[in-house]
Amino acid sequence: MKKSFVLLVCLFALSLTACADKERPIEVNQLPARAQQFLKENFASAKVSYAKEESDWLDKNYEVLFANGDKIEFGKDGEWKEVDCRKSAVPDAVVPQAIRSHVAANHPDLKIVKIDRDKRGYDVKLGNGLELKYDRDYRLTGYDD
Repeated sequence: MKKSFVLLVCLFALSLTACADKERPIEVNQLPARAQQFLKENFASAKVSYAKEESDWLDKNYEVLFANGDKIEFGKDGEWKEVDCRKSAVPDAVVPQAIRSHVAANHPDLKIVKIDRDKRGYDVKLGNGLELKYDRDYRLTGYDD
């Protein structure tokens, strides 16, 4: 009986491992419509190096990497989750106006090179490595360097 239980637990663990975290390359036209529209509006001239779909138990995400190293992550609905432009500035249209205004007023010589959002708010990385954290109402909640 004990051996059967152990075997059952091992089989269950193995099935969890087999089903978790799958990645597959896709074409840009296989991204959700919202993600495709986002790319057309904000990165029309950028050359896509690859796109991939990442699936796990409960979620599906998409990632697009450009030839210049810029990267965008999208959720399953095609809404952007992270835009990482590394050395160039994140397009103004991507950054909420209140955050752009705050950065321009307090860090006028720096550009936003990365922004990510989740249900708690936004994290913004500036060209000098400084990270600013904002809540969902675009209020600054902290710094991280």
